[in-house]
Amino acid sequence: MPPSASSESGLPRRSFVIIFCVSLATAMGNTGLISVLPAIGREIGIPDPMVAAIFSLSALLWAASSPMWARASDRYGRKPLMMLGLTGFLVSMLLCGLVVSAGLRQWSTPVVIFILFLLARALFGLFGAASNPATQAYVAERTPIEQRTQAMASLAGAFGLGTVIGPFLAPLFTKIPVLGLAGPLFAFGLIALAMLAVVWRMLPDTPVPPEAVRPRRPIVGRMKGETPMWRDPRVVPFLLYGFIVATCQTAQAQTLGFLIIDKLGVSPIQAQFSISIAMMFGACAGLLAQWGIIRMFEMTPRQLLRWGVAVAAAGNLIVAFAPDYYLVIAGYALSSLGFGFARPGFTAGASIAVGIEEQARVAGAIAAVNGVNVVLAPLFVWLYQHFGPAPFIVNTALMVGLLVYAFRNTQLRNADPKPATREMATMATIEKSDEGGTL
Repeated sequence: MPPSASSESGLPRRSFVIIFCVSLATAMGNTGLISVLPAIGREIGIPDPMVAAIFSLSALLWAASSPMWARASDRYGRKPLMMLGLTGFLVSMLLCGLVVSAGLRQWSTPVVIFILFLLARALFGLFGAASNPATQAYVAERTPIEQRTQAMASLAGAFGLGTVIGPFLAPLFTKIPVLGLAGPLFAFGLIALAMLAVVWRMLPDTPVPPEAVRPRRPIVGRMKGETPMWRDPRVVPFLLYGFIVATCQTAQAQTLGFLIIDKLGVSPIQAQFSISIAMMFGACAGLLAQWGIIRMFEMTPRQLLRWGVAVAAAGNLIVAFAPDYYLVIAGYALSSLGFGFARPGFTAGASIAVGIEEQARVAGAIAAVNGVNVVLAPLFVWLYQHFGPAPFIVNTALMVGLLVYAFRNTQLRNADPKPATREMATMATIEKSDEGGTL
C-alpha cells in the first residue's frame, strides 16, 4: 500500500488507494511498452528515431486534450473522467498489441506497421489523457494545503512504482505462447480492464467542490476574461520547469534501451532483461525519493525544485560517459532519484500557487506539459545515433540551466506553502462530506 499523505487529510484511504492504482496501471503499461519498444522496432525493422516517434502523435493529442478533459471533469465529475481515461488506455493497448503481432509476422511492411502503431497509440493520447487531471484534482481538493506536497509525492509514487513493475513484468509477458513481444501490450490492456471495473464499482462518486463549478465554465475554452494557465504568471514558471524536466526524463528513458543493446552488443531480445533491470533500478530510486526522502525530511517544493535538477544533472553526466553497463545503471538510477524530487516539486508548487477552484485547470496544464514533451524524444534518439553521449550531455546542460532558474525565478523561490484560511476552511467542509477512514 502506498504511504498515506497525512492522517489529517480529508481523503478516504480506500479512495486514495483506488486513485493510486489508476495511475499505477497506466504507468505500468506505458513504461512496460517503453522497455520493449526498442526490441519491437528492431525486430520489425522500424528505424530507431521512428520507434521513438510512435509516442509523438499521442503526446500532441495528450497535450491538446488535457485542458478539455480538465473542464469536463469540473462538469461531469472526477470518477467518469477516470473511467474514460482507463477505457482509452485499454483500447489503445489492445490495438497496439494487434498491430505489433501483425508486424512480427511480417503481414505488412515496416512503414505500414509504423503508421498503424502510431494511430493506435494516438487513441491513448486523445482519450487516456482524461484520467490524469481528474485524479490530481480529486486528491488536491481533499488535501489541506500544508500537506499537499506530501500527497502529490505519494500520488507521484504511482508512476515510480509503475516503472518498477512494468519493466519487470514486460519480459515475463513476452514468454506468452504465440504473442511474443506483443504479449506485454495485451497483458497491460487486461490489467487496465480490471482497474476500470474497480473504479466503476468501488470509487465513491463524490461531487466536485462548488468552487470548482461556479460559475459553470464551458468544457472547451475558458470563461470570458479568464487567463489561460499557460499565460498565468502564477504557474508559467512551474510549467516551463516541468516541461524541461519531463522532456529530459522521457528522452533518457527512450534512449536507454538502444544504449544498453549497443553497450552489451547482443540481440534486442537478449538485451530485454538487462533493459528491464536498468529501468527497475531507476524506478526504485524514484520511489526512494517520493516515498522515503521527501517524507523523511519533509522537503518543500522549493527544495525539491533545486535538489531535483542538481541530482538529475549528475546522473545524466555519469550515463553520458559510462564505460560499461553497470555505470549506466548507476547513472540512470541517480538521475531517476533527481527526477523523483523534481516532478512532485513542480506539481505541488503549481497546485499551491492557485486556489481550490482552479485545481482541475492547473492539473490539466501539468498533464499537457507532461505529455507534449514526448514529441522531442525522436530528436534525442537521432542525436544518440550520431554521437552516443549527446542526449545525456544535452540533458545535463538543461538540468544545470534549470538549477539556475530555480534559484533566480521569484515564483520558484517562493514555492513553499503559505497560510490559506479560505482554502483550509473549504477543505474542512470537504472532509465532513467524505465517507470512510482518512488517509
